[in-house]
Amino acid sequence: MLKDKAKERIILGIDPGTTIMGYGIVKEVKSNIDLLCMGVVKLDHLDDHPHKLKHIFEKTVLLIDQYHPDCLAVEAPFYGKNIQVMLKLGRAQGVAMAAALSRSLPIFEYSPRKIKQSITGNGNSSKEQVSAMLKTLLKFTETPEFLDATDGLAVAVCHSFQKISTSGDKKNYSGWDAFAKDNVKRIK
Repeated sequence: MLKDKAKERIILGIDPGTTIMGYGIVKEVKSNIDLLCMGVVKLDHLDDHPHKLKHIFEKTVLLIDQYHPDCLAVEAPFYGKNIQVMLKLGRAQGVAMAAALSRSLPIFEYSPRKIKQSITGNGNSSKEQVSAMLKTLLKFTETPEFLDATDGLAVAVCHSFQKISTSGDKKNYSGWDAFAKDNVKRIK
């Protein structure tokens, strides 16, 4: 029984934001990844920044208590031109991380570029390209109202791919065709 559990894990991915926070939860069994849920937390109706942070914390704890993930994967804030936006994103990320820590979950952080690279093979991909690739990988058809949902999902899938790619038999591929040929079971 323990051996089977060791081969599966649930990953909560969060794309932090103070207007919209995206999240996605996947279940990984060996090298297969299944979508459990994805969505957004809308925060634009709240005027006060501390109340937004409280809402992020509470929703993250709720997701953890409902789905019992084994870890949290979170997108790192990126440096933009507006330092105030970056500070607010950093706070949102910190609150989501605090929620995970309150439930003793390990936390993994990925840059936006690393996430896009993991999902599409291109670190400069658009949100739409990431979403389209996730639809193909996880076989879902619905298009979320906000791409923040697939952004959160992308963080979870990125973390899953890190585990898969770090198994003892690393191999470099010359392109997508070579990868697909060697990984038929991973492509749905």
